[in-house]
Amino acid sequence: MIVLRAPGGWSVRVSRRAAAAGAILVLATVAVGVLALGGGDYPMSAGDVLRTLGGGGSAAEDFIVWQLRLPRLVTAVAVGGALALAGALSQSLVRNPLGSPDVLGVTQGAATGALLVVVAGGGTLTLTGAAMAGGLGAALLIQVLAWRHGVHGYRLILVGIGVAAMLTGVNGYLLTRGRLMEAARAVLWLTGSLDGRGWTQAAIVGGALAVLAPIAYGCGPALRALELGDDAAASLGVGVSRVRAVLLMVSAVLAATAASVAGPVAFVALTAPHLARRLTRSTGPNLLPATAMGALLVVAADEAAQRLFGERQLPVGVVTGALGGGYLIWLLVAQRRAGRL
Repeated sequence: MIVLRAPGGWSVRVSRRAAAAGAILVLATVAVGVLALGGGDYPMSAGDVLRTLGGGGSAAEDFIVWQLRLPRLVTAVAVGGALALAGALSQSLVRNPLGSPDVLGVTQGAATGALLVVVAGGGTLTLTGAAMAGGLGAALLIQVLAWRHGVHGYRLILVGIGVAAMLTGVNGYLLTRGRLMEAARAVLWLTGSLDGRGWTQAAIVGGALAVLAPIAYGCGPALRALELGDDAAASLGVGVSRVRAVLLMVSAVLAATAASVAGPVAFVALTAPHLARRLTRSTGPNLLPATAMGALLVVAADEAAQRLFGERQLPVGVVTGALGGGYLIWLLVAQRRAGRL
Protein backbone atom coordinates (compact mmCIF):
# COMPACT_ATOMS: atom_id res chain seq x y z
CA MET A 1 0.00 0.00 0.00
CA ILE A 2 1.32 3.45 -0.98
CA VAL A 3 0.35 6.50 1.12
CA LEU A 4 0.42 9.83 -0.75
CA ARG A 5 0.50 12.90 1.51
CA ALA A 6 -0.27 16.48 0.53
CA PRO A 7 0.95 19.66 2.26
CA GLY A 8 -2.58 20.39 3.43
CA GLY A 9 -2.52 17.40 5.76
CA TRP A 10 -4.71 14.98 3.81
CA SER A 11 -3.46 11.67 2.50
CA VAL A 12 -4.56 9.01 0.02
CA ARG A 13 -3.83 5.31 0.22
CA VAL A 14 -3.18 3.60 -3.11
CA SER A 15 -2.75 -0.13 -3.61
CA ARG A 16 0.57 -0.95 -5.27
CA ARG A 17 -1.07 -3.56 -7.46
CA ALA A 18 -3.86 -1.15 -8.46
CA ALA A 19 -1.32 1.55 -9.31
CA ALA A 20 0.74 -0.91 -11.36
CA ALA A 21 -2.37 -2.20 -13.13
CA GLY A 22 -3.46 1.34 -13.97
CA ALA A 23 -0.03 2.18 -15.36
CA ILE A 24 0.00 -0.99 -17.48
CA LEU A 25 -3.46 -0.20 -18.86
CA VAL A 26 -2.43 3.36 -19.76
CA LEU A 27 0.72 2.13 -21.52
CA ALA A 28 -1.29 -0.51 -23.38
CA THR A 29 -3.78 2.14 -24.50
CA VAL A 30 -0.94 4.34 -25.77
CA ALA A 31 0.61 1.40 -27.64
CA VAL A 32 -2.68 0.44 -29.30
CA GLY A 33 -3.33 4.11 -30.04
CA VAL A 34 0.00 4.49 -31.86
CA LEU A 35 -0.81 1.35 -33.84
CA ALA A 36 -4.23 2.79 -34.73
CA LEU A 37 -2.73 6.10 -35.86
CA GLY A 38 -0.33 4.27 -38.16
CA GLY A 39 -2.86 1.97 -39.81
CA GLY A 40 -5.18 2.54 -42.74
CA ASP A 41 -4.86 3.27 -46.43
CA TYR A 42 -1.84 5.48 -45.74
CA PRO A 43 0.30 3.26 -43.46
CA MET A 44 2.81 4.83 -41.12
CA SER A 45 5.38 3.26 -38.82
CA ALA A 46 5.36 3.90 -35.08
CA GLY A 47 8.37 6.17 -35.52
CA ASP A 48 6.58 8.20 -38.20
CA VAL A 49 3.54 8.55 -35.94
CA LEU A 50 5.60 9.72 -32.97
CA ARG A 51 7.58 12.12 -35.14
CA THR A 52 4.35 13.57 -36.55
CA LEU A 53 2.87 13.97 -33.08
CA GLY A 54 6.04 15.81 -32.10
CA GLY A 55 5.61 18.24 -35.00
CA GLY A 56 8.19 16.77 -37.38
CA GLY A 57 5.93 15.10 -39.95
CA SER A 58 5.27 16.08 -43.54
CA ALA A 59 2.20 18.06 -44.54
CA ALA A 60 0.39 14.88 -45.61
CA GLU A 61 1.29 13.07 -42.38
CA ASP A 62 0.19 16.04 -40.27
CA PHE A 63 -3.18 16.14 -42.01
CA ILE A 64 -3.76 12.39 -41.73
CA VAL A 65 -2.77 12.13 -38.08
CA TRP A 66 -4.06 15.41 -36.65
CA GLN A 67 -7.22 15.85 -38.71
CA LEU A 68 -8.35 12.32 -39.57
CA ARG A 69 -7.07 9.72 -37.13
CA LEU A 70 -6.21 11.44 -33.86
CA PRO A 71 -9.70 12.94 -33.28
CA ARG A 72 -11.24 9.48 -33.62
CA LEU A 73 -8.65 8.01 -31.25
CA VAL A 74 -9.15 10.72 -28.62
CA THR A 75 -12.91 10.28 -28.89
CA ALA A 76 -12.52 6.52 -28.40
CA VAL A 77 -10.36 7.05 -25.29
CA ALA A 78 -12.81 9.55 -23.81
CA VAL A 79 -15.90 7.47 -24.62
CA GLY A 80 -14.38 4.31 -23.15
CA GLY A 81 -13.19 6.10 -20.03
CA ALA A 82 -16.54 7.83 -19.48
CA LEU A 83 -18.59 4.66 -19.93
CA ALA A 84 -16.32 2.59 -17.68
CA LEU A 85 -16.30 5.23 -14.93
CA ALA A 86 -20.08 5.51 -15.16
CA GLY A 87 -20.38 1.73 -14.84
CA ALA A 88 -17.99 1.55 -11.89
CA LEU A 89 -19.91 4.27 -10.06
CA SER A 90 -23.27 2.61 -10.70
CA GLN A 91 -22.12 -0.85 -9.64
CA SER A 92 -20.57 0.49 -6.47
CA LEU A 93 -23.56 2.66 -5.55
CA VAL A 94 -26.18 -0.06 -5.97
CA ARG A 95 -23.83 -2.81 -4.69
CA ASN A 96 -24.68 -4.99 -7.65
CA PRO A 97 -22.32 -6.13 -10.46
CA LEU A 98 -25.13 -5.65 -13.00
CA GLY A 99 -25.85 -2.06 -12.02
CA SER A 100 -24.52 -0.36 -15.15
CA PRO A 101 -26.11 2.44 -17.22
CA ASP A 102 -26.99 -0.19 -19.86
CA VAL A 103 -29.21 -1.98 -17.34
CA LEU A 104 -30.51 1.10 -15.51
CA GLY A 105 -32.04 2.64 -18.65
CA VAL A 106 -29.74 5.63 -19.16
CA THR A 107 -28.45 4.52 -22.56
CA GLN A 108 -31.98 3.60 -23.65
CA GLY A 109 -33.06 7.14 -22.77
CA ALA A 110 -30.21 8.55 -24.84
CA ALA A 111 -31.32 6.34 -27.73
CA THR A 112 -34.88 7.65 -27.42
CA GLY A 113 -33.70 11.25 -27.64
CA ALA A 114 -31.52 10.48 -30.66
CA LEU A 115 -34.26 8.56 -32.44
CA LEU A 116 -36.70 11.42 -31.99
CA VAL A 117 -34.24 13.68 -33.81
CA VAL A 118 -33.46 11.11 -36.52
CA VAL A 119 -37.12 10.55 -37.28
CA ALA A 120 -37.63 14.32 -37.39
CA GLY A 121 -34.63 14.70 -39.72
CA GLY A 122 -32.34 16.69 -37.40
CA GLY A 123 -28.59 17.20 -37.83
CA THR A 124 -25.63 15.68 -36.01
CA LEU A 125 -25.27 18.40 -33.38
CA THR A 126 -28.99 18.29 -32.70
CA LEU A 127 -28.78 14.51 -32.36
CA THR A 128 -25.93 14.81 -29.85
CA GLY A 129 -27.86 17.27 -27.70
CA ALA A 130 -31.08 15.27 -27.90
CA ALA A 131 -29.31 12.03 -26.93
CA MET A 132 -27.72 13.74 -23.94
CA ALA A 133 -31.05 15.20 -22.87
CA GLY A 134 -32.77 11.82 -23.28
CA GLY A 135 -30.19 10.03 -21.13
CA LEU A 136 -30.36 12.63 -18.37
CA GLY A 137 -34.15 12.68 -18.51
CA ALA A 138 -34.27 8.90 -18.12
CA ALA A 139 -31.85 9.08 -15.17
CA LEU A 140 -33.95 11.72 -13.42
CA LEU A 141 -37.16 9.74 -14.05
CA ILE A 142 -35.61 6.59 -12.59
CA GLN A 143 -34.42 8.43 -9.48
CA VAL A 144 -37.82 10.03 -8.95
CA LEU A 145 -39.67 6.72 -9.32
CA ALA A 146 -37.18 4.91 -7.07
CA TRP A 147 -37.14 7.60 -4.36
CA ARG A 148 -38.63 6.60 -1.04
CA HIS A 149 -36.76 7.98 1.95
CA GLY A 150 -33.70 7.93 -0.30
CA VAL A 151 -32.62 5.87 -3.29
CA HIS A 152 -31.73 2.28 -2.48
CA GLY A 153 -29.85 -0.19 -4.67
CA TYR A 154 -32.33 -2.95 -5.45
CA ARG A 155 -35.24 -0.55 -5.89
CA LEU A 156 -33.16 1.53 -8.28
CA ILE A 157 -32.23 -1.54 -10.33
CA LEU A 158 -35.83 -2.77 -10.53
CA VAL A 159 -37.15 0.65 -11.56
CA GLY A 160 -34.28 1.06 -14.02
CA ILE A 161 -34.99 -2.29 -15.66
CA GLY A 162 -38.66 -1.38 -15.99
CA VAL A 163 -37.92 2.06 -17.50
CA ALA A 164 -35.32 0.51 -19.83
CA ALA A 165 -37.88 -2.03 -21.06
CA MET A 166 -40.45 0.68 -21.77
CA LEU A 167 -37.92 2.88 -23.56
CA THR A 168 -36.79 -0.09 -25.66
CA GLY A 169 -40.38 -0.47 -26.83
CA VAL A 170 -40.59 3.26 -27.59
CA ASN A 171 -37.34 3.06 -29.56
CA GLY A 172 -38.65 0.14 -31.61
CA TYR A 173 -41.78 2.12 -32.43
CA LEU A 174 -39.74 5.18 -33.46
CA LEU A 175 -37.68 3.04 -35.83
CA THR A 176 -40.86 1.89 -37.57
CA ARG A 177 -41.98 5.51 -38.05
CA GLY A 178 -38.83 6.67 -39.83
CA ARG A 179 -38.13 6.47 -43.53
CA LEU A 180 -35.70 3.84 -44.81
CA MET A 181 -32.64 6.09 -44.88
CA GLU A 182 -33.49 7.54 -41.47
CA ALA A 183 -33.95 4.08 -40.00
CA ALA A 184 -30.61 2.91 -41.42
CA ARG A 185 -28.87 5.93 -39.93
CA ALA A 186 -30.56 5.29 -36.60
CA VAL A 187 -29.57 1.61 -36.55
CA LEU A 188 -25.93 2.53 -37.19
CA TRP A 189 -26.02 5.01 -34.31
CA LEU A 190 -27.75 2.49 -32.01
CA THR A 191 -25.00 -0.05 -32.72
CA GLY A 192 -22.32 2.35 -31.52
CA SER A 193 -19.92 3.87 -34.02
CA LEU A 194 -16.90 6.20 -34.10
CA ASP A 195 -16.96 6.82 -37.85
CA GLY A 196 -16.49 10.46 -38.77
CA ARG A 197 -15.96 11.63 -35.20
CA GLY A 198 -13.87 14.81 -35.01
CA TRP A 199 -12.43 17.20 -32.48
CA THR A 200 -15.89 18.57 -31.61
CA GLN A 201 -17.09 15.17 -30.39
CA ALA A 202 -13.79 14.53 -28.62
CA ALA A 203 -14.11 17.86 -26.80
CA ILE A 204 -17.67 17.10 -25.70
CA VAL A 205 -16.83 13.78 -24.02
CA GLY A 206 -13.37 14.85 -22.90
CA GLY A 207 -14.77 18.00 -21.28
CA ALA A 208 -17.43 16.04 -19.38
CA LEU A 209 -14.81 13.54 -18.22
CA ALA A 210 -12.40 16.30 -17.14
CA VAL A 211 -15.09 18.00 -15.05
CA LEU A 212 -16.83 14.98 -13.55
CA ALA A 213 -14.00 12.49 -13.04
CA PRO A 214 -12.39 14.53 -10.21
CA ILE A 215 -15.75 14.63 -8.43
CA ALA A 216 -16.06 10.84 -8.72
CA TYR A 217 -12.47 10.19 -7.64
CA GLY A 218 -12.84 12.60 -4.73
CA CYS A 219 -15.83 10.61 -3.48
CA GLY A 220 -13.84 7.37 -3.47
CA PRO A 221 -13.74 7.07 0.36
CA ALA A 222 -17.49 7.67 0.56
CA LEU A 223 -18.06 4.99 -2.09
CA ARG A 224 -16.02 2.48 -0.09
CA ALA A 225 -18.12 3.28 2.96
CA LEU A 226 -21.36 2.89 1.00
CA GLU A 227 -20.29 -0.59 -0.10
CA LEU A 228 -20.42 -1.58 3.60
CA GLY A 229 -24.12 -0.68 3.70
CA ASP A 230 -26.11 2.49 4.25
CA ASP A 231 -26.20 2.19 8.04
CA ALA A 232 -22.46 1.60 8.30
CA ALA A 233 -21.75 4.49 5.92
CA ALA A 234 -24.02 6.83 7.89
CA SER A 235 -22.27 5.85 11.13
CA LEU A 236 -18.97 6.86 9.48
CA GLY A 237 -20.35 10.33 8.74
CA VAL A 238 -21.28 9.83 5.06
CA GLY A 239 -24.36 11.68 3.83
CA VAL A 240 -25.80 8.58 2.17
CA SER A 241 -28.70 10.07 0.22
CA ARG A 242 -26.75 13.13 -0.88
CA VAL A 243 -23.66 11.20 -2.01
CA ARG A 244 -25.71 8.57 -3.83
CA ALA A 245 -27.86 11.15 -5.62
CA VAL A 246 -24.82 13.21 -6.70
CA LEU A 247 -22.79 10.24 -7.92
CA LEU A 248 -25.75 8.68 -9.71
CA MET A 249 -26.16 11.90 -11.65
CA VAL A 250 -22.41 12.01 -12.36
CA SER A 251 -22.68 8.45 -13.71
CA ALA A 252 -25.75 9.35 -15.77
CA VAL A 253 -24.12 12.47 -17.27
CA LEU A 254 -20.98 10.51 -18.22
CA ALA A 255 -22.97 7.69 -19.81
CA ALA A 256 -25.37 10.04 -21.61
CA THR A 257 -22.53 12.20 -22.94
CA ALA A 258 -20.62 9.18 -24.24
CA ALA A 259 -23.77 7.76 -25.84
CA SER A 260 -24.64 11.11 -27.40
CA VAL A 261 -21.32 11.13 -29.26
CA ALA A 262 -20.72 7.47 -30.15
CA GLY A 263 -24.07 5.83 -29.58
CA PRO A 264 -24.77 3.23 -26.87
CA VAL A 265 -21.51 1.27 -27.21
CA ALA A 266 -22.49 -2.06 -25.68
CA PHE A 267 -21.07 -3.74 -22.58
CA VAL A 268 -18.18 -1.34 -21.89
CA ALA A 269 -19.83 0.16 -18.80
CA LEU A 270 -20.71 -3.34 -17.59
CA THR A 271 -17.52 -5.30 -18.22
CA ALA A 272 -14.70 -2.76 -17.81
CA PRO A 273 -15.14 -2.44 -14.00
CA HIS A 274 -15.24 -6.25 -13.70
CA LEU A 275 -12.02 -6.66 -15.68
CA ALA A 276 -10.31 -3.88 -13.74
CA ARG A 277 -11.27 -5.47 -10.43
CA ARG A 278 -9.91 -8.83 -11.55
CA LEU A 279 -6.67 -7.18 -12.61
CA THR A 280 -6.14 -5.18 -9.43
CA ARG A 281 -7.58 -7.78 -7.02
CA SER A 282 -8.51 -4.85 -4.81
CA THR A 283 -11.73 -4.18 -2.96
CA GLY A 284 -13.65 -0.99 -3.50
CA PRO A 285 -14.83 0.77 -6.66
CA ASN A 286 -11.43 0.79 -8.47
CA LEU A 287 -12.43 3.94 -10.36
CA LEU A 288 -9.07 4.82 -11.91
CA PRO A 289 -8.24 1.30 -13.19
CA ALA A 290 -11.80 0.95 -14.50
CA THR A 291 -11.48 4.22 -16.42
CA ALA A 292 -8.20 3.08 -17.98
CA MET A 293 -9.66 -0.34 -18.79
CA GLY A 294 -12.64 1.23 -20.56
CA ALA A 295 -10.39 3.44 -22.67
CA LEU A 296 -8.27 0.43 -23.67
CA LEU A 297 -11.33 -1.68 -24.52
CA VAL A 298 -12.88 0.89 -26.85
CA VAL A 299 -9.59 1.80 -28.55
CA ALA A 300 -8.69 -1.86 -29.09
CA ALA A 301 -12.22 -2.75 -30.23
CA ASP A 302 -12.29 0.14 -32.71
CA GLU A 303 -8.91 -0.89 -34.12
CA ALA A 304 -10.11 -4.50 -34.46
CA ALA A 305 -13.35 -3.35 -36.11
CA GLN A 306 -11.37 -1.40 -38.73
CA ARG A 307 -8.57 -3.89 -39.47
CA LEU A 308 -9.70 -7.49 -38.90
CA PHE A 309 -12.59 -7.76 -41.34
CA GLY A 310 -11.04 -6.71 -44.62
CA GLU A 311 -12.59 -3.81 -46.48
CA ARG A 312 -15.85 -4.21 -44.57
CA GLN A 313 -15.35 -2.15 -41.42
CA LEU A 314 -17.64 -2.82 -38.48
CA PRO A 315 -19.08 -0.37 -35.95
CA VAL A 316 -17.17 -0.50 -32.69
CA GLY A 317 -20.33 -1.52 -30.81
CA VAL A 318 -20.44 -4.84 -32.69
CA VAL A 319 -16.99 -5.79 -31.38
CA THR A 320 -17.58 -4.61 -27.80
CA GLY A 321 -20.92 -6.42 -27.76
CA ALA A 322 -19.33 -9.68 -28.89
CA LEU A 323 -16.45 -9.36 -26.42
CA GLY A 324 -18.71 -8.34 -23.55
CA GLY A 325 -21.21 -11.12 -24.21
CA GLY A 326 -18.41 -13.67 -24.44
CA TYR A 327 -16.93 -12.44 -21.15
CA LEU A 328 -20.26 -12.72 -19.34
CA ILE A 329 -20.79 -16.27 -20.64
CA TRP A 330 -17.27 -17.22 -19.52
CA LEU A 331 -17.90 -15.66 -16.12
CA LEU A 332 -21.15 -17.61 -15.76
CA VAL A 333 -19.43 -20.90 -16.61
CA ALA A 334 -16.56 -20.14 -14.22
CA GLN A 335 -18.95 -19.31 -11.38
CA ARG A 336 -20.92 -22.48 -12.02
CA ARG A 337 -17.80 -24.64 -11.99
CA ALA A 338 -16.76 -23.02 -8.71
CA GLY A 339 -20.12 -24.01 -7.22
CA ARG A 340 -21.31 -20.44 -6.74
CA LEU A 341 -24.33 -20.81 -9.04
